[in-house]
Amino acid sequence: MLPTLRSILVVDDSLYQRRHTASLCRDLGIASVHEAGDGEEALAVLDTLRPLPQVIVVDIEMRGMDGVELIEQLRIRNTLVDLVIASGRESAMIDSVVAIALDMGFNVLAGLEKPVTREALGHALDTYGVAARPRRGAGTEEEQGREQEQAPPIPPGMLEAALTQGQVHVEYQPKVDMNTGLVRGVEALARWRHPRLGDVPPARFIPLAEQYGLIQPLTFAVMEQALAQMASWNSRGLRLTLSINLSPLLLDWPGLVHDIMAVVHRFQVPTEQVSFEITESSLVDPGGHARGLLARLRLRGFGLSIDDYGTGFSSMQQLARIPFTELKIDRSFVHGAIKRKNLRVILKAAIDMAQQMGLVSTAEGIETEEDWQLLRELGCMVGQGYFIARPMAGSGIPGWLRQHRHRVDGLREGLGRPVRGARQAGDVVAP
Repeated sequence: MLPTLRSILVVDDSLYQRRHTASLCRDLGIASVHEAGDGEEALAVLDTLRPLPQVIVVDIEMRGMDGVELIEQLRIRNTLVDLVIASGRESAMIDSVVAIALDMGFNVLAGLEKPVTREALGHALDTYGVAARPRRGAGTEEEQGREQEQAPPIPPGMLEAALTQGQVHVEYQPKVDMNTGLVRGVEALARWRHPRLGDVPPARFIPLAEQYGLIQPLTFAVMEQALAQMASWNSRGLRLTLSINLSPLLLDWPGLVHDIMAVVHRFQVPTEQVSFEITESSLVDPGGHARGLLARLRLRGFGLSIDDYGTGFSSMQQLARIPFTELKIDRSFVHGAIKRKNLRVILKAAIDMAQQMGLVSTAEGIETEEDWQLLRELGCMVGQGYFIARPMAGSGIPGWLRQHRHRVDGLREGLGRPVRGARQAGDVVAP
């Protein structure tokens, strides 16, 4: 048990279960253990305690105020203590309440089935202080984008000026082979640093570009910078694959393949090193021209990745109709799946399907060592996320690679359990 965990509150309307869990907490070395028989009693107990308990173990189904309502009340009171969800209900219900608490901003250490065991509770509480929620403004790119949803709208002319003045630049996030830890490629990510607004998140300026007809110049500004960087790396013997996001609005543009080929030839980058990521939700009903365009890109040697897999509604149909080479699983199914059975089932199904179809399975949003290990055990081929590396400037990639080489052996030693579904040496690991 971590020495920083000193106090806990157990909320359960079953006297036997509550005392059992409280006894386990004391056995685990927690000095101050409090109890409450339902949500209302828990709130009353919290009113009398200073400092507040560091963790609350919450039962879901209770007479009076149930666990979900208690969590809502804690959020209203801005009492964002760490939680352990415990229940005798089915795992799907536990996973659902865990997701609700996470969406409200709580750090959930685990979702446990009752009766709670010493081993399961100990493992959950051992993560206290390790799995802490990120400080405001330091979360994932998606979280940072949500924080600015209420920001004043950006005039389209400001983005147009940014493109002509070179304010939009590219950062690169590494993609790593899950079995060997070796780097296989990078994803090019557009970044906009405005002299007055500062860093503008992609969640604000990419929809703006799509709405006002600026997505073509934005995409090609990113592509040209990224291909120039690839050419520089190639000349130094650093061979990586490059993933570039392709807006669905460009799929109806007749000259797209010709213009892409012109840029690639100008920088003399082999098409086999470049893959285009197309968001799954944009492919609900692609017309024949869009499917033909993607087929033509594939015929010229480019890789095709179906991005954010699992967030759309026609995934299997599109995988059968379009010659994809990579299936990229959305971050919402990756981070935290170790604690949620439903997410693990979806992950395994997607990875197994990719293997059967001969596609590279790539998981984005890997933020912890637990995420990494779970994906390895499920047989995922390529990983991407903050646990591996944050996006960085192209000039920072060689130095990061040198540091990562020292980390590879540590990953192999620390995560050395047998990997189910592991590929054989020589199998393709990236498009």
